[in-house]
Amino acid sequence: MECVMNNLKKTVQWLRGILPAVLTGLVAVILCVSFMTACGSRSQSEPQTTPSISEEEKAPELTAQEDASKPAAEAREETDSQSQASVFAYIHDPRENPEAMADIIENVDAVYGFSPDPESQRLGAYAEFDWTDPAVVAKAQEDRRAYHESMDSMSDILYRMREEGASTEEMAKAVSEERNRLRLAAYQDDPEGLAAVTESNLKTYGHEDGPTPDELYEKYGSWLTVMQKAFSTNMGMDACCGVYDVYYWLYIELGYVES
Repeated sequence: MECVMNNLKKTVQWLRGILPAVLTGLVAVILCVSFMTACGSRSQSEPQTTPSISEEEKAPELTAQEDASKPAAEAREETDSQSQASVFAYIHDPRENPEAMADIIENVDAVYGFSPDPESQRLGAYAEFDWTDPAVVAKAQEDRRAYHESMDSMSDILYRMREEGASTEEMAKAVSEERNRLRLAAYQDDPEGLAAVTESNLKTYGHEDGPTPDELYEKYGSWLTVMQKAFSTNMGMDACCGVYDVYYWLYIELGYVES
């Protein structure tokens, strides 16, 4: 009996020695199994996904794809609309003036919408210029304004006499005489040129100053035409150069158009 008790005591002591290590190992195994079970459950409940792109980030790409998919015809229509919107337009339409359109053609590519008609006897030589080039047209406009300004005194006479109620004959005579004076004055610094002009007038009209109003009336048969010829205004060229509206008042005074 005493031997059994001694063996039992030894067994208890041995268990006390190894029990902490056994319990610690058991706890570790239990925790490991629990952790693995939890991770497996999470993996099954939350499937993996790739990062998503926000709607704002998608928008540019979609827009580019939509633009690329536009039919070519639609794109051309948009371009044509933009071109038409940028076309220059006069307040007073030269196309409504047969006298102006006699020497020019409508040209949507031209800076001011018109260019000289190659078939025109008066302006055909100017059709060779590039009327779609802003630099070329700007120079032409500068020259055209200078031409009109050279006749300012004639315009002043015409406007003043019109206000005073002068007849067409009286105005035609006055501007014709002023026109002759201006022609000769243009050669004041060119003695040789002046001599050539006066000689030509002498041979053609019998006097150095140029044609008299009465001689012009005999040639054209109308005082209105005499007055118009004195200005030698080509409304078509004005339209090509972008000054048609600027001198529209002159066309009214000369009887080309109605106010």
